[in-house]
Amino acid sequence: MELIKREDIRNIAIIAHVDHGKTTLVDALLKQSHTFRANEKVEERVMDSNDLEKERGITILSKNTAVIYNDIKINIVDTPGHADFGGEVERVLKMVDSVLLVVDSYEGPMPQTKFVLKKSLELGLKPIVIINKIDKPNARPTDVIDEVFDLFVELGANDEQLDFQIIYASAREGFARYNVDDQNNDMTPIFDTILKYVAPPEGYIDEPLQMLVSTLDTNAFVGKIAIGKIHRGTVKRNQTVALLKNDGSSANYKITSIFTYKGLKREEAEEASMGDIVAVSGVIDANIGDTIADSSSPEALPFLEIDEPTLNMNFMVNDSPFAGQEGEFVTSRHLRDRLMKELETNVSLRVKELTPDCFEVSGRGELHLSVLIETMRREGYEFQVSKANVIFREVDGHKEEPIEYLTIDVPEEFMGPVMEKLGPRKAEMVNMTSAVNGYTRLEFTVPARGLIGFRSELMTDTKGNGIMNHVFHSYEKYKGDIPGRSRGSIVSFEAGDSIAYGLYSAQERGQLFIGAGVPVYGGMIVGVSARAEDLEINVCKMKKLTNTRSSGADDALKLTPPVEMSLEQCLEFINADELVEVTPKNIRMRKRVLDSAERRRMISRNKK
Repeated sequence: MELIKREDIRNIAIIAHVDHGKTTLVDALLKQSHTFRANEKVEERVMDSNDLEKERGITILSKNTAVIYNDIKINIVDTPGHADFGGEVERVLKMVDSVLLVVDSYEGPMPQTKFVLKKSLELGLKPIVIINKIDKPNARPTDVIDEVFDLFVELGANDEQLDFQIIYASAREGFARYNVDDQNNDMTPIFDTILKYVAPPEGYIDEPLQMLVSTLDTNAFVGKIAIGKIHRGTVKRNQTVALLKNDGSSANYKITSIFTYKGLKREEAEEASMGDIVAVSGVIDANIGDTIADSSSPEALPFLEIDEPTLNMNFMVNDSPFAGQEGEFVTSRHLRDRLMKELETNVSLRVKELTPDCFEVSGRGELHLSVLIETMRREGYEFQVSKANVIFREVDGHKEEPIEYLTIDVPEEFMGPVMEKLGPRKAEMVNMTSAVNGYTRLEFTVPARGLIGFRSELMTDTKGNGIMNHVFHSYEKYKGDIPGRSRGSIVSFEAGDSIAYGLYSAQERGQLFIGAGVPVYGGMIVGVSARAEDLEINVCKMKKLTNTRSSGADDALKLTPPVEMSLEQCLEFINADELVEVTPKNIRMRKRVLDSAERRRMISRNKK
């Protein structure tokens, strides 16, 4: 039983706030290590492989890759930057021996930088700090290093962790330097620093196998694939292994194939040993956090704790008048199977069946849930979702709610409106610092409920110049009521196609979400009213021919262009008595109760 160091391997993860350049840095490392042929066409952000990631320019799922440098294999894991996908980051950190902390040389450490760094320091990892985007005209690398050091101290880093290596880089231009003034134009400093300062995996190869499942994947040919790091021992093809579940149960399986990573490809291998990050098939019931162990002496690794969800919403079978017209998968069975499948890979998600047609889905934030909704929509699912609700909890007889740590960067002239809006939302200011170029950084603690619908207001109030980020802070005592949306909805009360004449009279009463020629039904929301009450309008009204005038005479009607609502905006807009109808072709908003007479009866009953 000899303790062995695998000098031929290094395992690292890349962590950072959203948009600080993680994925672009991986691109640069792959290019530099000659992973691609000289004449090979390579896309930008090659690691962001699914369509949603490409469109939004964000990483949603963590991904593995590997590069060879000086005959040493460096396994790299690219992680998401958004707090809503924090579950992805947490489990990935268990696979690696160090992290590259990427910080923007202009923005400095942001809320998510703090979140991911805290997780890394708690696991005892020693980060390497990369100050990225130093080619920006307003870069301030020296100040940012001071801010990063202060953050390390604030998070309780030990002396060894405080003695971190610093590299200055521009991932987009493809260079990394030990000093800002150096002239080299390649990524060599990063590779050399990794080899020198990242500890090689250490453990026992001749002891029984232990592997922690950190990620799952599926393949049409081999079924479920479990990805993770081998902590001890060796795994061989056709070997019988035991799968140890979190609840203490175990079952035996046969490993059908083993894959290791090389560049963006998986290569089949006969065996892999301690320190390798591998993907294995054949263990069909594997879930994240399970241990794959030797069947003769099975020993479980400690289970990975994941932060609990903070928001939930109901996913329901679509029952609108347009139900079943646009989607491929429309039944409750389809919906149930798809949500259960998502649970296998999405660790921070929870699903609870309330009725056969309604499921309560809990996640880490609005973005986390809206990405799931958008993914399902593109796959051909049709369903409807309710307003997002915050998950409260009872502690010692009093109600507690999740509090978010909110950071807003805003030009000075817009500070007043932003602070005015946050007051009723029960936000408390923690800090205010002047950022560069006339921007001010405001930091608040605010109930998660108070942030629902705030992003679109911020964009309006700051004319699109405000930048907001938030991460989960803690659970605190219930802060009291927060006022909801101040304006009512414009609701269609007739079915048919919207007509310019009907829309013209409606647009004077508020702001429309639809143009002419759009199919509508009674109870569908077609705009936002200028008043607090809901407004029912017939948008299908035509101009009739009479004895005195023709239907086509009079001036041409000028319609104001409608506001096109994205999925996130719809989810933020709706009230408790409204739903968002999601189909592959359209996103509509509607009242829960479509019949206007029934809605009026309910309102009068509630007043009593």
